[in-house]
Amino acid sequence: MRAQHTAHPLPAYPVYSCTFIADDLLVAGGGGGASRSGIKNKLKLFRISKSRQLETLSELELDKDEDAPMSMAAHLESQTIVCGINSSVAKLEKGENENCRKFSISGDQHKFTPLATRGTLSLANKEDYQRVTVLSPDACIVAVAGEHDFTLLAYNSFSPVAQPVHVPKGEIYDAALSASHLILTTTSNLLVYVLPASLRCREKGRGKDDREDSLPVPPNILPELTLTKTIDIPTISGVPVGAIATFRAARLHPTKADILYSVVNVTLPRARKAKTAKKQAYVQKWKISASDDTTFSTTLEASRKIGDGNLTCFDVSLDGRLLAFGVSDYSLGVLDANILAPLLSILKAHEFPITTLRFNPSSRILVSGGVDSSIRVVTIPEKFGGLR
Repeated sequence: MRAQHTAHPLPAYPVYSCTFIADDLLVAGGGGGASRSGIKNKLKLFRISKSRQLETLSELELDKDEDAPMSMAAHLESQTIVCGINSSVAKLEKGENENCRKFSISGDQHKFTPLATRGTLSLANKEDYQRVTVLSPDACIVAVAGEHDFTLLAYNSFSPVAQPVHVPKGEIYDAALSASHLILTTTSNLLVYVLPASLRCREKGRGKDDREDSLPVPPNILPELTLTKTIDIPTISGVPVGAIATFRAARLHPTKADILYSVVNVTLPRARKAKTAKKQAYVQKWKISASDDTTFSTTLEASRKIGDGNLTCFDVSLDGRLLAFGVSDYSLGVLDANILAPLLSILKAHEFPITTLRFNPSSRILVSGGVDSSIRVVTIPEKFGGLR
């Protein structure tokens, strides 16, 4: 289906991450990274009009030599964000990295105000960065991860609430939090961890202030996360022997606790005369059951090829109706979340692979960003050719 969409060039501002703090307020993180490119690293706040126009409301320029914001999540009620920003090279060499940061965005001037910082990454790998930032459904816990390490923090106090976990096999690319479990996406597997009882989501109607997370807990008495299930990459019909498949993302349905979506990237065996190997991406829909802390079962219900290229980013609308994805061939698309049917596609949404993708809270707008220094705003139709 043809969608209404508008591209917005942002000179000298490669975009790496974004999130919404209100239906029409978008926070984007970008810049030149830690390199001495002369492109400054910033957080920017935009207002999106009904006609898909962008208005810059405020920005925060990061300190010299700090990295660009590489991932982020928002708490809508408080209009606060958590994002991953590596400290300067000088601090990294001293063994310091305040990579996880929280900001509020408030007042008539929409000023970015720093609230808290926390180092969560291993300093053994100075190239590592916070590639995953995910908030729990009750906004009490934030999960942050680098290439092989992940940590759970209390959103209020920013203190660790569980023992950090090192994942030696496969790179971490995504995470999803339910009321009782954490599903970690690595290139090799989906790892399902049981959350300790003290970290379970509160009943609906009880706020995040109900959780006693104001006082730091000594690291030696923090609870451990228990690995209860390892989900292997499923067999994909039509993919030949010798292809290399890796997980790239996994998200839970926002309103149905028994539905999980995953994405698998496939690199096909290189043809004899081909210069490069062909790539594909697939979306899967799983039925899950978690009757107790030790029982977590999965059934693959559907799978669909979504592109001739590897998926680079993925999102699920808050109303649970839609799945959005960006592919390395510069395209983006939207699927029906129930039957995985394609609903709309934009073949060349950016000049380079898409780095970030996000629905707004009402699921009426989809925004994509890329290192081509642009943001594209897509209007989501109320109906898709009779499917919705």
